[in-house]
This record gives sequence, structure tokens and C-alpha cells, in this order.
Amino acid sequence: MHIPDGYIDLPLALLFGALAVVVLSVAAKRVNGEISDARAPLLGVVAASIFAAQMLDWPIPGGTSAHFVGGAFAAILLGPHLGALCVATVVTIQALVFGDGGLVVLGANVFNMAVVEVYVGYAIYRLLVPYGEFRAAFVAGWLGITAGALTAALQLGLSSAFQYQLLTTLSIMGVGHLVLGLIEGAITASVYRYLARARPDLRPNAAPEVSA
Repeated sequence: MHIPDGYIDLPLALLFGALAVVVLSVAAKRVNGEISDARAPLLGVVAASIFAAQMLDWPIPGGTSAHFVGGAFAAILLGPHLGALCVATVVTIQALVFGDGGLVVLGANVFNMAVVEVYVGYAIYRLLVPYGEFRAAFVAGWLGITAGALTAALQLGLSSAFQYQLLTTLSIMGVGHLVLGLIEGAITASVYRYLARARPDLRPNAAPEVSA
């Protein structure tokens, strides 16, 4: 899902970069001073896990790639605002240190993975959690990554610098990540199930008792 430099027009890159800055600025204000001692180590573990998962890339037609993101996973365990900042940090480090995704389009990549996937995934989780936490985590992971991929596809399809039209980019990115999302959803639900039983104190405060 990391978009390289030169794939989207500069005005689009700047627009989505500005949107990412606005959302993350609000997120930073929301979490300022609210990280508990119990969740501080969890933040490091989640960031490291997401970093490792995102290094596994599968190329898809058009020159982009499909990979695990972990946005919904971060949102569920850390809350959406801290989760967004966590994913944004990982995506930024990958671009600056490993060249994974371009620097000019860094803001667009951050928007797709740290804003869209995190907040969409969290919204889906909260919507479905009354029907079972683990089911909700699975669907959040599955559809969260798909939403981020479709946003990337929209950026590529609207760009005159990219070789494919909007319908093609939506089809390629959407189908690829719908399939990959099944695996991400399963991982999200499995890890959440383990943590819910091993460390119930780390479960989201608003979640009901553990259900099937």
C-alpha cells in the first residue's frame, strides 16, 4: 500500500499530507498525558509488531504493493488517537530509513494507513463489538485495511501521473486487499483473543465481557 514518489500528482500529495497533519495534530492533543503506565509498554510492542508486519510486501499490478498494516489492531488496543500516531510513526520511519514509500507522498501514505485504516477499523470495531469482541476485531482488521487500500487507489486513479484509470486502480487494490484483509482480520482477532485472556486489563475500557 506504500505509494512511491512519482505515482500521484504533487497537489494530491500535498492535499492528503495536509489532511493527515490536521487529523494527527488533533489526535496528539487528545492523547497528551493520557498514556497510562500499563499501556506504555503495550505501545512499544504494538509499534514493533506493526513495523515488522509492514516489512512483508507482496507486489500487485501497477507497481504498488499489498502488505499487512495493523491499523485496526493498533486502534483497538491503544485507542484510535494513539493508534493513529503509532502507525504514523512506523510509516514515517519506514520511508525515511528504508525507503518504503516515497518522501513527497509520505503524507498521503500516512493518511491512508494511519488515518483511514485506524479510524475506519476502530469505528467498525465499536459498531460490531456488541455482537462479539473477536468477531468485531476480525471484521475491523479486514475492512480497515481494505478502506485504506481503496483510498490509495482513489489517489492513484485521480492522478495524471499514474498509468491506470480510477476503475482499474479501485479494482486491483480493492480485490487484493480484500483477500489480504482476511488474513489481517484473523491475526487481529487472534492476537486480541490472546491478550484479552492473558491481560484482561489491557482490553478497551468500553468493551463488554469477553465473548465468543
